[in-house]
Amino acid sequence: MRLRHPAFVASSAGLLTVAETIAEQWRRVGATGHLLARNIDTGEELGFDVDAPVPLASVVKAPLALVVLDRIATGALDPAMPVTIEPAAKSIGWTGVAGFRYPVTLAVADLVHQALTVSDNASADALFDLVGVDQVDERLRTWGCTGIRVRHRMHRMYECAAGIAGDDFGLALKLAIRDDAAGQHSIETLDPAYANVGSAAALVGLLQRVWLDQISQPEATAELRRLMALQVFTQRLSSDLRADTLRVSGKTGTFLHLRHEIGLVTADSGDRVAIAALTRSQRPASIAHDIDLAIGAAARSAFESLRR
Repeated sequence: MRLRHPAFVASSAGLLTVAETIAEQWRRVGATGHLLARNIDTGEELGFDVDAPVPLASVVKAPLALVVLDRIATGALDPAMPVTIEPAAKSIGWTGVAGFRYPVTLAVADLVHQALTVSDNASADALFDLVGVDQVDERLRTWGCTGIRVRHRMHRMYECAAGIAGDDFGLALKLAIRDDAAGQHSIETLDPAYANVGSAAALVGLLQRVWLDQISQPEATAELRRLMALQVFTQRLSSDLRADTLRVSGKTGTFLHLRHEIGLVTADSGDRVAIAALTRSQRPASIAHDIDLAIGAAARSAFESLRR
């Protein structure tokens, strides 16, 4: 159920004002959500509703990739091992291998590249099949990432939506919005009890540990940072942070009414701010540039407010 009165967190009165302003801007464009931004060097932060578990959509590919890269770094998995994906068995998607019509063989490391840079569902599910959904979840718990749960492959989201709405994803979108308001979910993978979920706090915590090499292996975290910097989607966090002096390394997530992005904004000055912006649209629109831009505006405001 949506929180009508956000629970704000802020390291100072000035940062609280920034968080309140962002929440109001999101409300004006018809979105509710969860935000946390933290300077990973000073610890200063701002946000709201940071501890609620939220269905992650493709944001889950970031922790999945870290688990795979950890296995590569420890020698448990060969990055050059070929994996063949058959069209009849591949996962639904519009980018990368998910959009291919013929069999394709990629190395494990290239599957990670596809899953992160173009958010390829087929490559992500090939990785889930390789290492196991339960094993990804277990590894995250071992690392202390208790606010993130991994429970299903990417394709499961579409199976559950189709099970309720058939091929009518417009209907599925309307049901998602209706159910979100009621707090009772007919699409299983939008129910926090069954979905891949993470809180804004847990996701920012993961980013902080990855950028400070406080989790997994240095080789794995370095590769995750490199690949997240190559993400091709710039309509959210990056939309208001495009400058030669700034770099945004991120991972988007989009499904029905969900529009998310997590990322790390780095300035040439040395400032580093981790951000998790997790939103739900309140209107049945498959395209909502105003919400994407509101996420970008929030990222800009948070970054500028948290710079040293």
